[in-house]
Amino acid sequence: VQLQASGGGLVQAGGSLRLSCAASGRIVGINVMGWYRQAPGKEREFVARIISGGYTNYADSVKGRFTISRDDAKNTAYLQMNNLKPEDTAVYYCNAQNTFARINSWGQGTQVTVSS
Repeated sequence: VQLQASGGGLVQAGGSLRLSCAASGRIVGINVMGWYRQAPGKEREFVARIISGGYTNYADSVKGRFTISRDDAKNTAYLQMNNLKPEDTAVYYCNAQNTFARINSWGQGTQVTVSS
C-alpha cells in the first residue's frame, strides 16, 4: 500500500487545515486508516483513526477539534483540523492497516505549523 499525504501548511492559531491521505496499490482489505504526528524532539504519537464501519477514536488532545473521515470511493482519508493550537505543530503521518493480513503502511508525512 502506498500513501500520499497532503494538505499541510502554515496557519495561525485558531485556524483550520484539512489533511488528505490517498491510498493506492494493495488497498483491498485496508480496515484502519489513521493519523499520527511527531513534533521536534518528541516521539511519534497517535492522533486519530477510523475503522471500517465508521468507528472513530481520537487522542484526548484533539477531541472536539479534529475530525477524521474516509471516502472509500476515492480511497482517501481526511483529517479536518479546527481551532489549531501552536502545540499541534508537527509532521503528520498517514497510516493504513490491514489488521487481518498484518499490513501496516506509512505515508511520507506533511508538515503542519501553527503560529501563535
